[in-house]
Amino acid sequence: MTVFEMSDYSLNLQRFPRTGDDSALQAWDAADEYLLQQEIPQGPVFVFNDNFGALTCALVHQGRQVWHISDSLNSQQSAQQNLALNGLDESHVTFVDSMTALPLIPAVVLIKVPKTLALLEFQLGTLRDVLQPDTVIIGGAKAKDIHNSTLALFERIIGETKTSLAKKKARLIFSRFTVAEMTPRDVAERWPLEGTPYIIHNHANVFSRQSLDIGARFFMRHLPRGLEGEIIDLGCGNGVIGLKALVENPEANVHFVDESWMAVASAQINAETNLPHELSRCRFTVNNVLSGFAPDSYSAVLCNPPFHQQNAITEHVAWQMFRDAFRCLQYGGELRIVANRHLDHDRKLKKLFGNCQVVGSDTKFVVLRSVKLR
Repeated sequence: MTVFEMSDYSLNLQRFPRTGDDSALQAWDAADEYLLQQEIPQGPVFVFNDNFGALTCALVHQGRQVWHISDSLNSQQSAQQNLALNGLDESHVTFVDSMTALPLIPAVVLIKVPKTLALLEFQLGTLRDVLQPDTVIIGGAKAKDIHNSTLALFERIIGETKTSLAKKKARLIFSRFTVAEMTPRDVAERWPLEGTPYIIHNHANVFSRQSLDIGARFFMRHLPRGLEGEIIDLGCGNGVIGLKALVENPEANVHFVDESWMAVASAQINAETNLPHELSRCRFTVNNVLSGFAPDSYSAVLCNPPFHQQNAITEHVAWQMFRDAFRCLQYGGELRIVANRHLDHDRKLKKLFGNCQVVGSDTKFVVLRSVKLR
C-alpha cells in the first residue's frame, strides 16, 4: 500500500481553539496517518475521539459519511472549524456526544484509543449494541499508550484482537466482533465525599473519577461564603466545588460548566442525589469555557484550571478561562482559582485584573483571588 502523510490530502488542519503559541501545534499524529492507510469498506464510518477532526476531515475529503463521536465539545467544534477551513461539507458528518445512544450500524469503526481505560471500556460497551460480525474495527494510538490492559479490553468486550507493527511510534489494534454475549458492567465510580453525607457519582471520563482530587480538596477549604447572584463552577468535573458553593452561598445560583458531557452529567446526578432541595438554584451547561455567557453578570467564577490539552502541556486553556471569567464577572465580582504553586497564574491574573490575592497555600497548592474593578 502506498505510504502517505496527512499533508497528501492537501488539508489545512489546525488545533482549535487557537491561542498564542498553541496554534503552532500539529492537529494530527502518526496514529491518524496509520489509520488512514488502512483499506476500509464502503458504508458509515464511526470515528471515536478524533481530537481536532483530522480523521473526520480526511474521510469527508474521500467522500465518506462520518459519525464523529466524542465526550468533548471542544473536539466537536475543532472538527467543525477544520471542515469549514478546508471547504468540506459538514452535512457529511453527524456529531454524537458520549451520552447519546449510537444511531445506526456502522461498516467501519475507527477509535483513537483514549488514555482513560474506563472511557475506552464505556465506548466499546456502547459499540456492542450496533456491531455486526463483518464490522471493521481498528484502534490507533502512540505505541507507548497501547498496553496489555488495552488489548484485554478489546478482547473481552469485542472479541478476537491483534496488533500491528509499530510505525513512526504508532500502533494499530484490529478487532473482530466475536464475543456473542457479555454481562454489562457499569464503569461509573461512586465514593463518599469526606466530611459530608454525599455520595459522588463519576462517569467514565471524569477527571479524578476514583477519589477526590487533592487540589479540589484544598480548594473546598477556601471557597467564598455568603455571596448573592450567580456563581460559576468552571470546568466543574463531577461538581464537588459547585456543591460546596451551593451550601456556602444559600442566596446564590450555581452554574456547573464543562466541555465534557460526562462531567456535566455527573455534576447533575450529584446535585440531584445529594442536594435535591437546591436544584432550583442549579444550572448545567456543556460549553467551551464561557462562550456565549453574558458579560458583566456573575458574582464569582470558581475554577481548578487544567495545564494540558489532550496530550500537550499548555497554559492556553487556563488563560482562556481567566479571560472569559474577567469578561463575564460583574464589577466587584471575583475569580477564585486553585493551582499548583509552580505555575505563574498570579502573574497572569495581575496582568488581567490588576490585582491578585493569596487566599490560602500549602506546600503544593495555592488559592488565588482576583476582583474585577472599574
